[in-house]
Amino acid sequence: MSNTSETVTLSIPAEVLADIEAIAEATDRSRSYIIVRALKAYLLNEGANIFASIRGHEQIAAGEYQDIDDVISDMDRIIAGKDA
Repeated sequence: MSNTSETVTLSIPAEVLADIEAIAEATDRSRSYIIVRALKAYLLNEGANIFASIRGHEQIAAGEYQDIDDVISDMDRIIAGKDA
């Protein structure tokens, strides 16, 4: 991962910014540090789900999937002890 950074401009609701500033002051960190940490946490949680969905769509588009009916049939055979 690159250590370069870019400047962005965004609007933040006043109450959110107040929370960011309070946390930054309490931890002796910059607002930017707190915001970047929050964004990284988002990317690890909700962002990961979105990235997984994107990868899934790409796999389907590339034909890399199994038909659900085939999967269920395989499971039924395994459960019935006919396929191990």
